[in-house]
Amino acid sequence: MTRPGHAAPALRWLRRLGITVLAGFVLVTVFSFGYNAATAGRASAPAGLRFVTADGIRTRYRQWDGPGPPIVLVHGFAESADTFDPLGRALSKTRQVYALDLTGWGYSQRVGPYDAQHQAAQLLGFLDALHLGRPVLVGHSTGAAVVAEATLRDPRRVGGVVFLDGDALNIGAGSRFGGLRSGLVDPYRTTLLRLAIHSDRLIRSIYSANCGPSCPPLDAAGVRQWRRPFEVPGAERAIWQFTGLVGLPASRVAELADVPVPKAVVFGADDDVFDHSAPYTSATRIGAPAPTVIPGARHLSFISHPDAVAAAVSALPG
Repeated sequence: MTRPGHAAPALRWLRRLGITVLAGFVLVTVFSFGYNAATAGRASAPAGLRFVTADGIRTRYRQWDGPGPPIVLVHGFAESADTFDPLGRALSKTRQVYALDLTGWGYSQRVGPYDAQHQAAQLLGFLDALHLGRPVLVGHSTGAAVVAEATLRDPRRVGGVVFLDGDALNIGAGSRFGGLRSGLVDPYRTTLLRLAIHSDRLIRSIYSANCGPSCPPLDAAGVRQWRRPFEVPGAERAIWQFTGLVGLPASRVAELADVPVPKAVVFGADDDVFDHSAPYTSATRIGAPAPTVIPGARHLSFISHPDAVAAAVSALPG
């Protein structure tokens, strides 16, 4: 039985703890509302961007002129066409190269749902809009699922498929982000998102972890390039509408094995987003030859080793 003399200090301690927690909650909430109001202004898209209507979506794209048949680069989660600049320049020595911003990312119009099926329709619409006949499609990371779905829908319009640091399966960054999204509410999730986007240190840290020591340092212009697409109107709302279903079931991806187009799998040897067996299991799953594994490269292999990736992609008939 608790003695009366001991109960009073315990109750006082609990009362103080409750007051401290409540005061902390109020302070965090006031800060969150104030910070969100102070950062409510949205950025405009850079001048001079190219756009085309693809499956009804105003789609931003980049183009690197070259002498050979076309290649279309499809970016992954939280990336844009600008991510491909080193690879685009390397490939343009021998090929005509295009890259688009998938809806939900970059500077393309935000039109949900933001999944592989919808983005594959956008990709096929992009091929129509630019009259690209049977290009090689290169999908990086979650972009591999978009490339796979587009090829399965209409293989006659595709000249080849390359999985670049991606296996097209419904796992990885998108699923983890979907869980984070469902666990946060406003105003706190908006505050956390904007604090992350406005942190140069965090952007450089993520870039460095995924790119590795072989990548060029991310200068101020590079930080702005990664940040700005998250600051344009509609970007935040689109991020919170992602379901996390950014890939395809394994059975759907395996259907590529029966599609008679050239295929290749290219991975960084030190890509720690995926298991080290992923390049080999992916190649077997889609009926591709043994994968190209680039020593010293991580998940952003096309930034750290653009010439090696370009050589592997260009080797695919197209």
